[in-house]
Amino acid sequence: MNVADSEVVAAILRSAGYEQTEEIDEAGLILINTCSIRENAEQRIWNRLDALKHLKKKNKGPVIGIIGCMAERLREKILEKDKLVDMVVGPDAYRQLPFLIDEAADGHKTVNILLSQEETYADISPVRMDKNGVTSFVSIMRGCNNMCAYCVVPYVRGVERSRDPESILKEVYELWDMGYREVTLLGQNVNSYNWIMNKLIIRFPELLEQVALVNPMLRVRFSTSHPKDISDDLLHTMALHRNICRHIHLPVQSGSSRILKLMNREYTREWYMDRINAIRRILPECAISTDMITGFCTETDEDHRESLSLMEWAEFDFAYMFRYNERPGTKAAAEYTDNVPEGIKATRLNDIIKLQNHLSAKSKNKDIGKVFEVLIEGFSKRSTDFLSGRTSQNKVVVFPKENKKKGEYVQVQMERCTSATLIGKII
Repeated sequence: MNVADSEVVAAILRSAGYEQTEEIDEAGLILINTCSIRENAEQRIWNRLDALKHLKKKNKGPVIGIIGCMAERLREKILEKDKLVDMVVGPDAYRQLPFLIDEAADGHKTVNILLSQEETYADISPVRMDKNGVTSFVSIMRGCNNMCAYCVVPYVRGVERSRDPESILKEVYELWDMGYREVTLLGQNVNSYNWIMNKLIIRFPELLEQVALVNPMLRVRFSTSHPKDISDDLLHTMALHRNICRHIHLPVQSGSSRILKLMNREYTREWYMDRINAIRRILPECAISTDMITGFCTETDEDHRESLSLMEWAEFDFAYMFRYNERPGTKAAAEYTDNVPEGIKATRLNDIIKLQNHLSAKSKNKDIGKVFEVLIEGFSKRSTDFLSGRTSQNKVVVFPKENKKKGEYVQVQMERCTSATLIGKII
């Protein structure tokens, strides 16, 4: 989401006459786009600001701005940070950047963190900042109405609002014409996309189908799905269109219904298992990844065992795994006690990582000997003699390049694997 937002910001600034530079010493303006989802993400920003101190010591130092979620959450603290930051701009105020930059250049500290109930930046064609020119992101909605107890997103990104489907399709067509061959539709919860105009209602399955119909050679992905909203209609839509990738990211967070209720996730362990069963039934070749939080408030050894048993049952292909990190301003911070000792959190996280490493290896080993279509995204990180791409199931594959190049589809037979990568040959 921050990549997509940065591309919107780049478009706004380019239309105002700014040019990007790859050399930080040349910059008259430095914007740092931030995330507040975890404390570690914010700490990286403080470290980045410390690394920019030397630039401010010049006679005419650059204007430095913090934009995005951290700007929304910590505006006063940011402005006090060694007097380095000149402007603080929230995620719904990017249209005001040219004016705010002019004010900051005149020596005035500028702040705009007002959240909007309408802003989607639908009319702005993002400046693509990716390097490969093959895959790109398209934001279809902003904000979130799910008040998960641990999550700061609704407070820093505002209420949920869906983007005009015509503008989404226009952007996707533009990407195809520019040579892109894969788009990922983005939202805090794409399943709740809901565009209403007069009597016309377009929900996510209909939007996904319209994007898939742009061109059968365009791969379509989406992220992220909320388990309480993922429907059979969506799964049947995916089954109808081969270019909708066979991968669903479905964050579970915990395998314990008691903890899920405390988290305000609005589903139970049994509901989640039913949704996994639906995916396996309707899309048997679909890969499933997840998020898992360990050490949430009051979590017991039994709750932890339920998380491990759910992971074993679901056989996730991949997972993002975290220790619970209390975020100020959330329901959990206000009403619960973060009472699981850090040492126990660390031990439980290690259990989860160890299990997921086993499950991920098992998933890749099942693919050895099979043939998958791979979209080439560029050279392998280790050698220009090898190319790299991903399967429809979002698994990374490396293979000898032969005479192929990025943006092409190839059929690759899997021969072996490492912990993170499938290795094969073009057939």
